[in-house]
Parts: sequence; structure tokens; C-alpha cells
Amino acid sequence: MEKIVNKNDKREVKGGKKIEMEKAVKITLIIVVAVIVLALIGTFLFLSRQPGNTVDVQGQSTIKANPDIITVYFSVETNGSTAKEAKDKNSEIVDKAIANLTKIGITSDRIQTENFNIYPEYNWSDNTIMDYKATHSIKVELNTTETDKIGKTIDAGVDAGALINYINFELSTAKQNEYKAQALKQATEDAKTKAEAMASGLGKKLGKVVSISDMSFDYNPWPIYANAGGIVGAREAKQATTNIQPSQQEVNARVSVVYEIV
Repeated sequence: MEKIVNKNDKREVKGGKKIEMEKAVKITLIIVVAVIVLALIGTFLFLSRQPGNTVDVQGQSTIKANPDIITVYFSVETNGSTAKEAKDKNSEIVDKAIANLTKIGITSDRIQTENFNIYPEYNWSDNTIMDYKATHSIKVELNTTETDKIGKTIDAGVDAGALINYINFELSTAKQNEYKAQALKQATEDAKTKAEAMASGLGKKLGKVVSISDMSFDYNPWPIYANAGGIVGAREAKQATTNIQPSQQEVNARVSVVYEIV
């Protein structure tokens, strides 16, 4: 039996689809507009928070620092036909040096290994290994009130077979942190003073800090004696450190600060 389709029904179906399409388009347009509006709002907020005119200044400071430790550096060098032999010989000297240092009242926490290494020594003419060398660097820390112990410390190491390398006045880690904090604070204050003067010269005022960075903190040990060399070096080192007293030295700091000017 043949089905009869009413033309009005066809029009209703087509009309319904058209309405649904129009709704979908409207929804899509609404979403697109909303995204654009949100993007514009975000861009406005971002730009409104960005600094306008800025000034970039460097602040610096120099303060006087009193060293609080004396450091005596030893090196132990030994050779052997094998790496183990070189190491064992080296350990024997180091152990004896530490025992000697302990006898004169230097505690183990003030005796530190700076570096230890074992490596082959080559005969470069035929590229063969001749022997092995072990090197051990030791640092001994004394308080600056213990200058009378420098000579005894030198003898304790040299008598064991170690070489005296150099002796310095230095800052302990605690003192480095203390002086660094002081120097950076003063450098930051110096930067602010410069920025305020520059802003005033432009008829503006100093605004908020945009960025700040630590550019440098300069501290170097102050040498008392430096020479490599066994018994002769030990005599020279003791003579160089006789009646020596620490003196104030300079510690420098620099910072870079960016300010907004309004």
C-alpha cells in the first residue's frame, strides 16, 4: 500500500531543522563573543599591572671585615707502582699529620680534606704508565687568637711528611654570611638613594620594586704566606707568620634594582 506524504509535514521537518541550526549558530556566536571578551579583559588586566616608566639602578657597598680564622693548607704527595700503593703511602702521612695536630690541641672538626686524587703518570715517549701519584690537600683552621699555634701547626704537618702550601686569614662561613647580609643591605639602600634622585630629576616619584638581583659579593682570603716547598718552606712560613696580626679588609657587594617611577 503506497504511503502518502503530506507536503505540510515536509515543510514542518525542514522548518524544525532550520530552527535547530539557527540555535546552534547563535550558541556558537555567543561562545565566541564570550571568549573574545574574556581575552580582552585578561589583556587589559595584564597590561594594567605592567610597569610604565622604570629606572634600573646598581647599588654597591664596601664594608670593613675582620677575619676570624687562620687557615694553614698542607699537601701530601706520594708515588707508587700501583694506585693502592700510592694511596696507602699517602694515608700513612695524612694519619700521622692528623695525630700530630691532635697532640697540639687541634680537634678533628678543624682539620678538613680539600681535595684527594690518584692518577697515573705517563712516559709520553712510549705512552706507558711509569707509576701512580696520590695527592691529598688538607686545611687546618685556627682562631685568629691562636697565632701562637701557627708554628706548631706547621711543624705538625711537615714533620709527618706533608708540604706547607700557604697560610691565609679568612672568614668563617658564619662570618661570611654576616658580612654578606650587611653588604647587600647597604648596597640595596644605595640603589634606592640613586633611584630616588633619578626619579626626582625627572619630576617623578619612586614607585614599587619591579625586580632585584644580587650581582656580586666579593670576598677573597688575605694571604699571610704562599710557597710550596718542604723544610725550607716551613722555616720561611714560620718566619712570615711570626707576630702577625689580622687587619681589616674590604668586602664588596653589588645589586641591581628596577623601580617603577610614577
